[in-house]
Amino acid sequence: MLRSSEDTEKKVTEKPLKDMEISVPIVCGSAAFWLGKKASEFQSHKWTVYVRGATNEDLGAVVKRAVFQLHASFNNPTRSLDTPPFELSESGWGEFEIAITLHFHSDVCEKPLHLFHHLKLYPGDDSGSMSIKKPVVVESYDEIVFAEPSENFFARVQNHPAVNVPRLPAGFTLPPHVPVEDVDKRKKGDTKENPISHWYTIFSEADELLNLAAARQQVQASIARFRRQMSMIEGHNQIQNQNQQLKSSSDL
Repeated sequence: MLRSSEDTEKKVTEKPLKDMEISVPIVCGSAAFWLGKKASEFQSHKWTVYVRGATNEDLGAVVKRAVFQLHASFNNPTRSLDTPPFELSESGWGEFEIAITLHFHSDVCEKPLHLFHHLKLYPGDDSGSMSIKKPVVVESYDEIVFAEPSENFFARVQNHPAVNVPRLPAGFTLPPHVPVEDVDKRKKGDTKENPISHWYTIFSEADELLNLAAARQQVQASIARFRRQMSMIEGHNQIQNQNQQLKSSSDL
């Protein structure tokens, strides 16, 4: 069967790169502002939910569409965004879980990614009272990993600041005629100039290492505490056994 040049080119550029991975750090979060004196029974907060790059770079080179599933009480609860930044704003009074589905470009991945984010409007007990100036921000960091990416996908994002790309093997060349990304368009899709960006959490590898170190210390402390408890139990059991042996000897 003959293939058109377009089909042949598509087949070549979608060739997977074995033993390689591309990762995209993302942050899923929300920021909720209390309306203060303007608050009513059913409109107490204005909030924004979003999926952003961990460094606020445009995710449009990877994500084609983001679908946010709001509570059924909202008008048009299924909101689809086809261009970055992938965020939407609403107002309301209640907290609920938001389902987020990320659809990727055809050369990235065919299967969508499902995320869940709990919208939080009210500060915790240790966060103080509500404020119209300081939002309640909840964010979670994650990394989307694409195993054996296509050559076309690799070529498109190899210099993209939102994507972690490994080095190609020596002597390896990517296919020609790869579309060049529009830098101006990318800048429009980032979240660096977002009005709420100064409330964003700064995620870094150093923070992740500190969190891992802290978690490791907690695990080690738990293991040490468990061993001490076991030693005490074993010592108590030995004393009981010795007492029983002494009692048996005296009975004889």
